[in-house]
Amino acid sequence: MKLKNDPKVALIHDYLNQYGGAEKTLEKIMEIFPDAPIYTGIFAPEKLPATFKNKRIYTPGMNKIFKRFPKLFTFLMAKRFEDFDLRNYDLIISDGTAWAKSVLTTPDQLHISYIHTPPRFLYKYSTESNLRRNIILKIPLMYLDFQLRLWDFAVSKRPDFLLCNSKEVQKRIKKFYKRDAKVIYPPVKTSGFKLQDPKEYYVISGRLSSYKNFDLVVQMFNNLNKELIVIGTGLEEKNLKEIANKNIKFTGRISDEELHEILSFAKGYIFPVKDEDFGIAPVEALAHGVPVLAHRSGGPLETIVENEDGLFFNEVNLNCLTEKFIEFDKKISEKFFSRHEISLRSQKFDEKNFTKLFTEFVSEKWDKFTKEAK
Repeated sequence: MKLKNDPKVALIHDYLNQYGGAEKTLEKIMEIFPDAPIYTGIFAPEKLPATFKNKRIYTPGMNKIFKRFPKLFTFLMAKRFEDFDLRNYDLIISDGTAWAKSVLTTPDQLHISYIHTPPRFLYKYSTESNLRRNIILKIPLMYLDFQLRLWDFAVSKRPDFLLCNSKEVQKRIKKFYKRDAKVIYPPVKTSGFKLQDPKEYYVISGRLSSYKNFDLVVQMFNNLNKELIVIGTGLEEKNLKEIANKNIKFTGRISDEELHEILSFAKGYIFPVKDEDFGIAPVEALAHGVPVLAHRSGGPLETIVENEDGLFFNEVNLNCLTEKFIEFDKKISEKFFSRHEISLRSQKFDEKNFTKLFTEFVSEKWDKFTKEAK
């Protein structure tokens, strides 16, 4: 992207130690600003695609320790990001949840922050970590989280402009930060897929963490003896495999090509996560025309049209999920959902739209910033 006056651009990202929705968003921003270096709290190149390995990436001096014990040293990240020296840059674009927005800039620099959500662990949303359930750590972490909430509110004022990935997150930003944010949906590859006739299996995918409630889906498929494919790895992988019957297959970590191949023939997709920020995984399923059964909360309320793209269940328990799934399965068997129409509606979330809207926003704000500086 070519901006007026050719500013020096720096990108800030919380952690680069996994490859998920936030990292896919950063990848698109990297395409817009290919020469911009990246400043991040943790860098684990072995867990990322080659696109990241060829970039200039700066991390704190304790990168090896942070990589090994990322949850134990969370409280140190605040200072680490504030220590980044960004004085040589004109335009700062941060991308993350907790730390990226906190970098220090001067009045002569423009800072735009894309926020995936205010930190879930600070505002009582479910997370991957179970540290806060530990009896020994619970009291000190309560005090630490209180201090971090004060800090998080203070640093939310630092960026000049806020962007976010969903109306759900927009509401959280308004509540917790008292600021307005513009919604630009994150990039999802939704075009170029050939629609297929479905086979008999269903799919769940993502990091296998307890808060995602995949155990309920496994229990349900055990009871119903239907085919289920579980895509991904995580802390709960061993537990899920132990309780799963032979009708449930685990793929482990697979490539994007393999993911889309499995999704294209899926009968349906299950998304049991409560209060998801946006939810790229169900949108990837919709792109293949696959109907989705999701919990009635969070981002899926913006991406799934009920009775057109799929159905919602209301309570996170086995009985409620099973009751709604039986209805879902029946409707699919009766060809109630149109795979063609589902795929068409998913196009509003295509990665091309993200690139266009993000580029326009940054260009507009930079032009105005440079004019006011004269």
